[in-house]
Amino acid sequence: MAWKNQSGGPWGGGGSGGGGGGGGGRGPWGSGPQSGGPTPPDLEDLIRRGQDKLKSVLPGGGGALGGLGGVLIAVGLFTVWMLSGFYIVRPDEQGVELRFGKISQLTQPGWNYHLPYPIETVERPNVTRINRIDVGMRVTEDPRRGSVMRDVPEESLMLTGDENIVDVDFSVFWKVSNASDYLFNVQNVEGTIKAIAESAMREVIGRSLIQPILTGARQVTEQGVQDLMQKALDEYKTGVDITQVQLQKVDPPSQVIDSFRDVQAARADAERLQNEAQTYANRVVPEARGDASRILQAAEGYRERTVVEATGQADRFLAVYEEYRKAPGVTRRRLYLETMERVFGGMDKIIVDSKSGSGVVPYLPLNEFGRPPGQTVQPQGGRR
Repeated sequence: MAWKNQSGGPWGGGGSGGGGGGGGGRGPWGSGPQSGGPTPPDLEDLIRRGQDKLKSVLPGGGGALGGLGGVLIAVGLFTVWMLSGFYIVRPDEQGVELRFGKISQLTQPGWNYHLPYPIETVERPNVTRINRIDVGMRVTEDPRRGSVMRDVPEESLMLTGDENIVDVDFSVFWKVSNASDYLFNVQNVEGTIKAIAESAMREVIGRSLIQPILTGARQVTEQGVQDLMQKALDEYKTGVDITQVQLQKVDPPSQVIDSFRDVQAARADAERLQNEAQTYANRVVPEARGDASRILQAAEGYRERTVVEATGQADRFLAVYEEYRKAPGVTRRRLYLETMERVFGGMDKIIVDSKSGSGVVPYLPLNEFGRPPGQTVQPQGGRR
């Protein structure tokens, strides 16, 4: 029987009277490929072309072998269709196979296979790449100046807990942690992350004072925003992990930044002067306490010495008095001699009793006898 191309293919979808509903150009299941997925080959068109070629080659219009040729073409097309299910998952990706739009399984990097479209499809999101979202700023490429940072005030201006306005630019770094949640739970993941990041930053800034934000509380602010963001994203089941929140710029608004810097400089000077005063106090107070302690100890020593000396003098007087009571004359004579020795011991004079005779040689240096060794008398007025 001769081969006639009137039915529009084995599914009857080509002609006006076909049973497939007259959907020309549609696939064997009555609908075209979905947008965004792989485009399958048009089987009816391929079969039609194969029939026309086979008729032109076979003698007699391919009457005897027409049926066998159609089967071979159909088998070849079916084989090609089945082979289209092979796919590769890269090392930084994870495969998510969908069977009629529903998740069937997750596949690992390497060669994998799924039933051809439209029975099964595959999504391959990157699960290791660190993505970045900037809030409060945009990086634009200028052909002459390269990358240029542009501020976005509607995102960056925020109100602090002490009712000051601060300009905050920051970046959020994130990656995919759950491929299935990332693909199907949220429609616009990046937009959701950006909105949550801005909201979390406004909440943290709103309960903080401006001074710590501008100076030493940057790390605390970053960690607080990261925790709030991760909590909100987990509630939405976005399948995203926040790896880092990084503050890029934290300044007062440009209209008042000069005045604010003057205030900051005044505060810095006040703190410096306070630190200098505290340093001086820390140096002077211990010295004063040391001097006071030294004076007190010296006074205590003087008191102890004076008391001991007075006690000794009293004891000596009492001892002398006891001796005086026993022998008044001898004691009186001894006291006289000791007093004379003490009085004349330091004088540079030698007294010779003239009544004792002239047994003293006049030219002897008698005045040197009473002087301690090594001490000499300088001649006066050049006399020798």
